[in-house]
Amino acid sequence: MITRAKYPFALMAAFLWIGFVGAISFMEAWLKFRAPGLTLPVALEIGRLVFGALNIVEWVFAILILANIVFDKHCTMKRDLLWIGIPVLMLLLQTIWLLPALGVRTDLQIQGGAVGPSYQHFYYVGMEMVKVVFLFIFGFKLFKY
Repeated sequence: MITRAKYPFALMAAFLWIGFVGAISFMEAWLKFRAPGLTLPVALEIGRLVFGALNIVEWVFAILILANIVFDKHCTMKRDLLWIGIPVLMLLLQTIWLLPALGVRTDLQIQGGAVGPSYQHFYYVGMEMVKVVFLFIFGFKLFKY
């Protein structure tokens, strides 16, 4: 049995996207706060830089995937676009709402201000988990036997 991918660029982008999210959101983010000698303001600045870059990379992957599928004349996946639509929606919410809100909290904390409790980080992690699950399902739907 030979396995082929319907949309190889979309397939590669989906699994690379999962890899980036896993490496940054689920590993780097919490490890940097355990680094000895790294002050909280520096860790927060690194986080802002890394998550800003991750956001850009995620948009590149999303655009590659959508372009590979939507502009294909023989696309048979239009009914399966929900599987990529949910991660794109999560990315959009993170871009226009969560990252700016977390940036305000970061600025306040770096300046020595009091930062009260917030669920924004939990929302962000929850959205990352939803993205990974839907991207994984989407990626497997791209294989045809």
